[in-house]
Amino acid sequence: MNVELIRSHLQGGFKPFRLFHADGRTFDVPHPEFILVTRCSVVVANARGFVDILDPLHIVSIAELELPEERAQS
Repeated sequence: MNVELIRSHLQGGFKPFRLFHADGRTFDVPHPEFILVTRCSVVVANARGFVDILDPLHIVSIAELELPEERAQS
């Protein structure tokens, strides 16, 4: 995946999103502080502070993530 597409999700009114990896894993990004995007890698932290370092070539898609508090308001 193009890292610029991932960066575009971090700008202009951030909305939580989920990254889908080629091996079937998913990575939630509930806040911009949970992700670091470089030219060659994407680093995603989880709520416990552990990180996964991903190769952007293995990220197959992005989808907006609905947080639990948003579901309660619907």
